[in-house]
Amino acid sequence: MPPDSWWTTQRHADRRPALLARGRIRKALRQHFEREGFLEVECAILQHSPGNEAHLHAFATERIAAGGGRETLYLHTSPEFACKKLIAAGERRIFEFSRVFRNREQGALHAPEFTMLEWYRAQEDYQRVMADCIDALRTAADAVPSRAFSFRGRRCDAFSEPERLTVTDAFDRFAGIDLLSTLSNEGEGDRVALARAAEATGLEPAANDSWSDIFSKLLVARVEPNLGHERPTLLYEYPRCEAALARATPHDPGVAERFELYACGIELANGFGELTDATEQRRRFEAEMVEKQRIYGERYPLDDDLLAALPHMPQTSGVALGFDRLVMLALGAPHIEDVIWTPAGTRA
Repeated sequence: MPPDSWWTTQRHADRRPALLARGRIRKALRQHFEREGFLEVECAILQHSPGNEAHLHAFATERIAAGGGRETLYLHTSPEFACKKLIAAGERRIFEFSRVFRNREQGALHAPEFTMLEWYRAQEDYQRVMADCIDALRTAADAVPSRAFSFRGRRCDAFSEPERLTVTDAFDRFAGIDLLSTLSNEGEGDRVALARAAEATGLEPAANDSWSDIFSKLLVARVEPNLGHERPTLLYEYPRCEAALARATPHDPGVAERFELYACGIELANGFGELTDATEQRRRFEAEMVEKQRIYGERYPLDDDLLAALPHMPQTSGVALGFDRLVMLALGAPHIEDVIWTPAGTRA
């Protein structure tokens, strides 16, 4: 047998305290959301569309009908689409601990199968779900119990007042880049301008990198390592061209109601004030699939059922939080597989 198999007696004994702590954290979070009036739901894993982000990769499978007919289905990369349909159906506060699947992802912070904690508040502002994220950090810390999160020498006090930082301010502070100067009034990116700014920081974009690609590389290399030290960081107001499924802010159409939560330089959660304009969402999905086809030579179908449901949603805010990462940081574990009961695949 492989000497490092997770099921060997000694290795399991070494990992078991972290796994038991995982259970305490999950129980505490479930109780927290129930006290807040949330209903726990269970969304189907098999979907016709796994999501429509250019760099998100799904696992495909095939459904064979009783009569022999075949159709491609996907293991969902998030329960987001299904949760939004439940909001359109009339639910108002929902959460799920969802098993999700992402291909081409393996490493200290990534696993092909992992647990996503997602929740949605209908008729509530996205500032409210930002506050939920901080509550989740503190709930996890209390369950361990520990005040400080840690990852490879970086520390974050879960109970300190969180830092709130706009994306434009973060790029200015940590990369010396005036991000607004690379954006049009409508929030569209100027690829040449951002490439020049990136080169000035020592980051060399690839010839075929889009504005979005360069933005992501700068975020990962220059900004993210500086976030969530000593206290959590809420990074918010992403450029509209990075809005994904978020609506524009009411005070500035060039930025979106999108935020991410960081601790110890690690992204833990991604949240939106949800877009309910089906025409605009279809346009974004189609643009993402054009980009996916350009880069990877494939595309995923759009979820027309979701697009039909969006106009029936009230104003809603939602968050996806990486539960395994949360447990990792609460325990100071160096690798995501240290906190997963039965890891899938080879540790990388």
